[in-house]
Amino acid sequence: MKQSRFFSLLILVAAVALITAPVEARTWKVSHVRPQGTAIDNDLKWFSETLKEASGGKLKTKIYAASALGDYTVVQERVGLGAIDMACQPPASAADKRFQMVYFPYMVKNWEQAKKNYAAGAPIRKIVGQLYAEQGIQLLAAWPVYFGGISLNREPVSPGDPESSKGIKLRVPPMKTFQLLADKTGYLGTPIPFSDAFTAVQTGVVDGVIGSGAEGYYSSFRDVTKYYIPSNTHFEVWYLIINKETFDELKPEMKKHLEDVASQFETRRWDSAKADQAANEKRLADYGAQIVNISDDEIAATAKKIQTVVWPAVLKDVGVEWGQGVLDSIVE
Repeated sequence: MKQSRFFSLLILVAAVALITAPVEARTWKVSHVRPQGTAIDNDLKWFSETLKEASGGKLKTKIYAASALGDYTVVQERVGLGAIDMACQPPASAADKRFQMVYFPYMVKNWEQAKKNYAAGAPIRKIVGQLYAEQGIQLLAAWPVYFGGISLNREPVSPGDPESSKGIKLRVPPMKTFQLLADKTGYLGTPIPFSDAFTAVQTGVVDGVIGSGAEGYYSSFRDVTKYYIPSNTHFEVWYLIINKETFDELKPEMKKHLEDVASQFETRRWDSAKADQAANEKRLADYGAQIVNISDDEIAATAKKIQTVVWPAVLKDVGVEWGQGVLDSIVE
């Protein structure tokens, strides 16, 4: 009996030691949404290796590609709860509708303006950080992805005319911003989860996809993309996030290593993102897709309509006063 109690005590002590072990002693799980070998996967490998070296081997991570730990909406919740340590992915609006503001269509016009608003210290960046903080998540860095466009499995109809009724069904992410973006530019928006989107195009349930850009279409839809329209629908940014408690428990020197490497991770991407977008458009073309370019004037006409018709509707969804404050903070 005494021996049994002794072993029980040893097990209890070991369990407490694991619970109270410093966060530096664990290998952090890092989730992302793309397959291995893609740009984000390679950049996160650089981040992992550089962080390990900078921290003298004390901060270690393991990368889980292709949503292996779950859909990005689930992963965001699990990062907030501490079940997953880190992720680099799109923000999910399921837990907070205000994240839709990040995807506001035609909110910024070009890469230069995007950096002024999404880089460290910029207006939208601060707002995103606040929204994550409310979910128990620390924002470490931004990873700009692309300006979005439309992937089609059939020939486009008046692609530069937002007033044209096109009779084309598009898969849209299940959020109001993209639903209205499709509907108000003449398409028939159909909300479908990302995991089912490829099959939906392949089987003809929909004729194409909106809500991504050349990188996303090449990674996940290249076999069903016959036409690509780079219409600058929205500017997409993914965020490198970590559980707030995990971040706060780090020793000051480890926290500095993490922040420094995260900053380098972001800087590297801002330096390469624009060229990467062009490279992915070329990859689509080389794979057989026809790139359907539309003029700056056509993009401007579409943007004007969206700002007039779609923005007010989405503002009601996120809170007019709060949302208008976000729009008013945008730097030209």
